[in-house]
Amino acid sequence: MNTIYNALIVPAQLTQPVRIETVDTDMAALQKLVAGNIESITSRDWHVYLNDEGSRLPQNVRAEVLAREAGVYLDDTLNGTAVFLGHGSHGHESDAPIRLIRLAEQLFDAPLAA
Repeated sequence: MNTIYNALIVPAQLTQPVRIETVDTDMAALQKLVAGNIESITSRDWHVYLNDEGSRLPQNVRAEVLAREAGVYLDDTLNGTAVFLGHGSHGHESDAPIRLIRLAEQLFDAPLAA
């Protein structure tokens, strides 16, 4: 089974660029990306992984804006690096949806997709 997908990575630090990155989606690799244990927020066709102890990490304003603009109600802040991926078949991962990437491009004025 494939565990390599194109993720939309949104760092909390505004000095670091939002980017598309090919990532391994096994648990250890995801934990390394978010710097700790993971939690997720799920939407219709995508989900985002975050550090489950986010309160000790910097707030991720860009990930919050992206999630809200993509239709997810947030009752809390998002913190740390955010890793957006799509929903594949049978509960597996898939590439971050193009519509989410396009929305990020518009919101952050940054070309992302090749």
